[in-house]
Amino acid sequence: AQEHRNDVPTASPAASQKPGAPIKSQTVTYATIAGQDINGYLAYPAQAEGGLPGVLVFHEWWGLNDNIKSMADRLAAQGYVALAADLYRGRVADKPDTARAYMEAALKDSAALSQNLRQAHAFLKDEIKATRIGTIGWCFGGGVSLKAALQLPDQLDAAVIYYGHVHADPEQLKPLKTPILGLFGGADQGIPVEGVRQFEAALKSLGKSAEIHIYENAGHAFANPSGVNYKADAADDAWKRSLEFLNRHLKGG
Repeated sequence: AQEHRNDVPTASPAASQKPGAPIKSQTVTYATIAGQDINGYLAYPAQAEGGLPGVLVFHEWWGLNDNIKSMADRLAAQGYVALAADLYRGRVADKPDTARAYMEAALKDSAALSQNLRQAHAFLKDEIKATRIGTIGWCFGGGVSLKAALQLPDQLDAAVIYYGHVHADPEQLKPLKTPILGLFGGADQGIPVEGVRQFEAALKSLGKSAEIHIYENAGHAFANPSGVNYKADAADDAWKRSLEFLNRHLKGG
């Protein structure tokens, strides 16, 4: 919250970047929690035929807004079926205080969050018939990307974490089987570098597959083109690393 205190989800010119290839998209109901339908944003290549690798996309603390949908579009242009999940049940914030309240409510109801992750994964696997499935998330969604990898250790093939909350508890990390790519800002006071290094050391001590990259001069939310913390050089490099990582683990290289 401190890192976002002066932030607003206002798009910069970088946010208008085109996907890069023809895609299609639609709103889909992928889950039902406590009797409420949960709708997500599904994007896929326009000429898709047969099974494709899938990516679960987890939004920042703002919610499932246009920026996150555009990231799903960019993944679709790379040959993935991307499902941007809604972890706030239809609510989207445009002010830090509201975003914090939505995030805290989602984290407080851990059972509903777990159901959301499981049903999102099941949708890609059973309805879409995704050949392999990975996750990617930013900020709040970065922590959720790790949570999904821990919750579904035998069912996810890759997990990308952008400046999400991580921890170094060996007992909690022990079940992890999913390869991890972590992308963090060296100037991020909300997700301190010391904690990231401890996370990396814990994963290595357990023999887990993990690649951690820290952009020394970047702060929190450096990859969000619709926020004031956007840092283009770090964002571009992180996206290239993300695509290479997903390609290697979801498409076999």
